[in-house]
Amino acid sequence: MFRLVKYLKPYMKQVTLGPAFKLLEAILELLIPFMMAKLIDNGVKANNSTFILQMGGLMLLTAIIGAGSAFVCQYYASVASQGFGTTMRNLLFKKIQGFTYSEIDRIGTPSLINRITSDVNQLQFAVAMLIRLVIRVPFLCIGGLVMAIIISPRLSLILLVIMPVFAVFLYLVMSKSVPLFKTVQRRLDTLSTVIRENLSGARVVRAFARLDKERERFKKSNKEYADNSIRVVRISALLNPVTTVVINFGIAAILWFGGFQVYEGNMTQGEIIAYINYVNMILSALIVLANLVVTFTKAAASAVRVNELLDIRPSIEDPDKYEELLPAGSPEPSFAIEFKNVSFSYDNSSGENVLQNISFKVLKGQVAGIIGSTGSGKTTLINLIARFYDATEGRVSIGGKDVKAVKQAELRNKIGMVPQKSVLFTGTIEDNLKWGKPDATFDQMLEAAKIAQAYEFIMKKPEGFAAEITQGGRNLSGGQKQRLAIARALIKKPEILILDDSSSALDYATDAALRREMKDRLAGMTAVIVTQRVAAIRNADIIIVMEEGEIVGMGSNEELLESCPVYKELYSSQGLNNSAAEPGASPVGKGGGGQ
Repeated sequence: MFRLVKYLKPYMKQVTLGPAFKLLEAILELLIPFMMAKLIDNGVKANNSTFILQMGGLMLLTAIIGAGSAFVCQYYASVASQGFGTTMRNLLFKKIQGFTYSEIDRIGTPSLINRITSDVNQLQFAVAMLIRLVIRVPFLCIGGLVMAIIISPRLSLILLVIMPVFAVFLYLVMSKSVPLFKTVQRRLDTLSTVIRENLSGARVVRAFARLDKERERFKKSNKEYADNSIRVVRISALLNPVTTVVINFGIAAILWFGGFQVYEGNMTQGEIIAYINYVNMILSALIVLANLVVTFTKAAASAVRVNELLDIRPSIEDPDKYEELLPAGSPEPSFAIEFKNVSFSYDNSSGENVLQNISFKVLKGQVAGIIGSTGSGKTTLINLIARFYDATEGRVSIGGKDVKAVKQAELRNKIGMVPQKSVLFTGTIEDNLKWGKPDATFDQMLEAAKIAQAYEFIMKKPEGFAAEITQGGRNLSGGQKQRLAIARALIKKPEILILDDSSSALDYATDAALRREMKDRLAGMTAVIVTQRVAAIRNADIIIVMEEGEIVGMGSNEELLESCPVYKELYSSQGLNNSAAEPGASPVGKGGGGQ
């Protein structure tokens, strides 16, 4: 937790002055029992009304100044804690944005969300308590003990017995609760995963009539979280009653032995009242200390989880000395994409490769089609092009440069990618299209929408490009989302366009019109098309056939029909014949493709 203190530096004024004002309040609070003793002994007992009024006025003034000091401290604590929380959330969000798919897959989205929200909230609350109470509580304990000793050293022996007993119990509670708080946070991650899966997959749950099963799964996860929370709260809850018992025993002992002191004339009534007030002050501060222990125990568990994120070094980073993809004055490379003996494993330690010995070239301006059965490694392969993952073995090159030798931002600026699952963001259609080109003009948006076959449904909306899109594009159909995602990629006019099964939700007529428009308007653009439809790629310049992470065939449509049984089976299973395809159906390439 101490590692995170450096993020409080911008709030050093609040962190310094807040406890100082709280210390002033504690000093004034220590004076009040002493004044009360004087008021009783010299005012009430002596029937001196003038002294009573003077001392009462002084006590009132002390209380007002103390309240003002507490208010200032509360204000500084709020500023510092909220500022610290904001800084930590910004820092963690920036850190998470730098994570590769590997880190996100390993930690999990629900855990990342909990760490940036719940865990930071725990740390933020701990900072507020640090400023408000960490100085005040020890000062009241020590100051109250000193004042009590000054009043009666003999009675103070009772405190010297009580406080070590409390300290031992405090240590036992901490040693039991700290590990449990970590377990509680992990259970919360699991619960969040179940909730997230059910909310995002609500249609699937209902379609398969799994509501009862999912309720049971949620109940089980919720019960595990509740049981662990109850267990740790049960242990922590012992602090208050034990402290109260200690206080009551202490006061009872003080009244018993103090009564003898008053009877023998060694103490006055005012002193015994002041002494009890100081004891109450000390032991009440110990109750606050007990709650602080719980707060900082939770914060310590959260700090470990936050530090885990801050300590992660992304597996993919920009090189210290990077190369430009195409330096000024250099000749144009003959090929856009090259894979040379590439193998890839999601877990390097397992030794099980998802891709094995992949080698091919796509020349500049060519259209490459990648086809294969589900799970053959098509999407994994194109993720290596944009360097979402790094190849375990071999080399991936763009424009003759190893993707590991160039900046990620420069690499991805050259690529327009439409992922398998179309993701849209809350905002307008215009906002989503401008993800591809922030300074895009209306004409550029119009052109991209027409090529992507999105123009018609956009214009049918009363607001046009200003039409609102709800979270995840839930107010659009699957085909509409795919067309907007394609338009978003096209608007940036990338050098390499990657379509990852991005027309799966389109009907054949719309798909053919899309490919025809792309062929006519985007000639010269290098394209990589991942699909399960042979019709979408059979007129591509090069077709790569994948099977179980390996290339089992590569060439033109005619060549593969003669040499590749896997491709021939896919071709015939989709009801295609070997006649010439209708013109204009293939994107950016030669000839046409069938529907």
